[in-house]
Amino acid sequence: IVAATGVNTMLFGESGSGKELLARFIHAHSSRSDQPFVSVNCASMPVDLAESLLFGHHKGAFAGADEEHVGYLVSAANGTLFLNGVAELPLELQAKLLHFLESGEVLPLGSAKPVNVDVRLIAASSSDLGRMVDQGSFRQDLYYRLNVVPLEIPPLRKRRGDVPILLTHFVSLFS
Repeated sequence: IVAATGVNTMLFGESGSGKELLARFIHAHSSRSDQPFVSVNCASMPVDLAESLLFGHHKGAFAGADEEHVGYLVSAANGTLFLNGVAELPLELQAKLLHFLESGEVLPLGSAKPVNVDVRLIAASSSDLGRMVDQGSFRQDLYYRLNVVPLEIPPLRKRRGDVPILLTHFVSLFS
């Protein structure tokens, strides 16, 4: 049902619980399934390049910007952008992501002209975002925009019925 809605979805679960697998499943069963699925690990983005990676940049926008970069949001146009570890985004970037969610506009670094982009956002976190909001390290308004449909993914130790299915899959895959 979530796949058919197209609304922003927030996946919560421990590391390794299958958040990206569920995000790919949602995308594959959505009306955007024939469009790009772009997966971004927010924790691995260098802080000083995160804005450029997400929103893109024009050539010459900063030292080392030798060519144009479209950014993950534009790369996912008409498809799905999966932000894994969204809690790791710096507050400044959270504000820009919120602006995108409200307006659909991406403003690449070094540009004065925004680009409209239609992207479904699925975010994931193993952190307690509610507590981070209370502590001021995650924006409350962004939390509510991302958390339209929250889905909790229990760890495999609480889904023992999945073990035989996974075992059969991996035996088949590697034999």
